[in-house]
Amino acid sequence: MIRHLTLLAAAGMLSATALSAADKVSMDDPNIAVDYEEDGRYFTEDGVPTFNVAEDGTVDWPTFSGFRRYHAECHVCHGPDGEGSTYAPALKNSAIDMDYYDFLDVVTNGRQKVGAAENSVMPAFGTNPNVMCYLDDIYTYLKAHGSGAIPRGRPPKKEAKSEVFAEMEDACMGS
Repeated sequence: MIRHLTLLAAAGMLSATALSAADKVSMDDPNIAVDYEEDGRYFTEDGVPTFNVAEDGTVDWPTFSGFRRYHAECHVCHGPDGEGSTYAPALKNSAIDMDYYDFLDVVTNGRQKVGAAENSVMPAFGTNPNVMCYLDDIYTYLKAHGSGAIPRGRPPKKEAKSEVFAEMEDACMGS
């Protein structure tokens, strides 16, 4: 009897896993779909940064940069790959569900939620160049992972960093 229940539970877990994998966001979603490209950065029709993943899995430079910057600054609280933790929510979901400008506001200015059911504080990163110079990159990385376009872990293939990105980075970081 116990073995039968174990097999049923395992089958249920497999079904849930298959269901969540099939429950990915559509790449045609206007919040995700690439409308145009400008200097190696991709945008939706509304001018919101988005990601571009080639058929062979190569990610655009900003998405790869976002992976690196996220894991340098954000994963300590929000967990590897934006999956969340017992301390902070899953940001991969925020990049899909939250308005881009609200996302920028929360990261820049922080947010505090205090109540009977919740007590959380997101510090402000508005003066941290390691976050602010790469905020769109972090956002596109989280959006790519949250939509299911890229799996967990370091993207194995990336576009080369262009001179435009190197110049923007130097200017923002004060080099």
